[in-house]
Amino acid sequence: MSVSRFALACPGGFLRTNGDQIVDGDGQPVIWRGIGLAGWLNFENWMTGFPAYEQGMRAAVRDVLGPERARFFFDRFLEHFFTADDARFIAGLGCNVVRIPVNYRHLEDDRRPFEIVESGFHHLDRAIELLAAVGVRTIIDLHALPGWQNQDWHSDNPTHVAQFWQHPHFQDRVVHLWREIAGRYRDEPWVAAYNPVNEPADPTGEVIGPYSRRLVEAIREVDPEHIVILEGNRYSNDFDVYAEPLPNVVYSHHDYAPPGYVPDGRYPGVAHLTHVWESPDGIGYEHGILLPDQSRDQYFDASVLERTYLKRSEYMLRTGTPVYVGEFNAVFTGEPERDRMRLDLLADQFEIYTRHRANWAFWPYKDIGVAAPLTVDPESPWMRRIRPVLEKKARLGVDLWGGRHDQIQQVMRPLQELFAREFPDYLPFPFGSEFLIGRLVPQILFAEALLPEFGELFRGMDEAAIDELMRSFRFDRCRPRQPLVELLRRACAEQASV
Repeated sequence: MSVSRFALACPGGFLRTNGDQIVDGDGQPVIWRGIGLAGWLNFENWMTGFPAYEQGMRAAVRDVLGPERARFFFDRFLEHFFTADDARFIAGLGCNVVRIPVNYRHLEDDRRPFEIVESGFHHLDRAIELLAAVGVRTIIDLHALPGWQNQDWHSDNPTHVAQFWQHPHFQDRVVHLWREIAGRYRDEPWVAAYNPVNEPADPTGEVIGPYSRRLVEAIREVDPEHIVILEGNRYSNDFDVYAEPLPNVVYSHHDYAPPGYVPDGRYPGVAHLTHVWESPDGIGYEHGILLPDQSRDQYFDASVLERTYLKRSEYMLRTGTPVYVGEFNAVFTGEPERDRMRLDLLADQFEIYTRHRANWAFWPYKDIGVAAPLTVDPESPWMRRIRPVLEKKARLGVDLWGGRHDQIQQVMRPLQELFAREFPDYLPFPFGSEFLIGRLVPQILFAEALLPEFGELFRGMDEAAIDELMRSFRFDRCRPRQPLVELLRRACAEQASV
């Protein structure tokens, strides 16, 4: 057994790859059954209720509370969101790994690039130690990079342009940052792996391959032991950018099934596809899956889910490397029939992963009632205070995850029809014009206009009131989504018995 920097013995020691398996230091196979600690060290709008992107939200709160009280505001959130009770609950589900998304801004300041913020490791260290105490390993996932590695809010991107791939300055900073992270945790066997770039989206597809090799080599110079996780281009779906697999590297795709998140999608049944691109020969794809009749309305059942999984896993299966599904989930709306269908969809996905001995991590652990097994109480101080913004967000469809455009069709439909008429061949990266219009109008324009309103919700709050507000996120004040909890517990048990 290896002794960690937290003085906790880690059975099996460091993990590594062995062909298409992950094994421990004794050569015993380990299959990751995990969950993502999302919305914590990297904020996401639909998980905690703010509009737009993290830095915009932080600025809106700071404008109202001032810098000192705003720091207290966010520190109380970080402290209460994840505690020993949460670690015990996750272990009780049967998870053996937790993926922890981190925004680079905790560890580096844009005003002082290449300088590490030592205090930014506090909560990450705390989570690793709490999880180690219950026998659960962690994956460190850099979810938001300087310059933004993809076009969406979850990389803290206020625009629709991933500038990371255009500027060597940003790329150099991330290499430096990962050298520092690897140096800190190189002797830590409770850290299962490093996930250096979440959902990359390099529009040219020319930078990501060489850069990924450079990142791995930089990490290896400091830390030769830990597994490194590389994700496919175009939001973890396109592996054509990689040549031969690198040693001790796990390649990861994300397996979001359209019926689980698109409005009005049915399972089994038809779902309208939103993440579509075309190959050079004009054949349409959704997340890498061939569209059989070029229609955006496609039928899904368990057999289609399995074909989708196998297509997304093709690079790993061809190269004989482990398959890791780093994210997947379904949106729950409160409609009994739809929620039941989405539980059935997840059950089919778990069955596929178990049968194929795939590693996986569900996404996320805790949110305000959208997709997670643990939900903030709808009558908590946090939910009561932000309810006006939540209602306006819902009307305007500003969140991609769980949002609907029913009440803004008078804006959206004319734009979509105009583009179809005037720009029929316009296929912007990463997922076409329909996706881009949805990104630019509700998710950027409307969402940014909501930021000052969100900040105003907290005007005049003192520290005692802020602390009580953030206690809404504590484990003992949250509610389990019991059917999902049971499904996760059963999936972990079934995979552990394989």
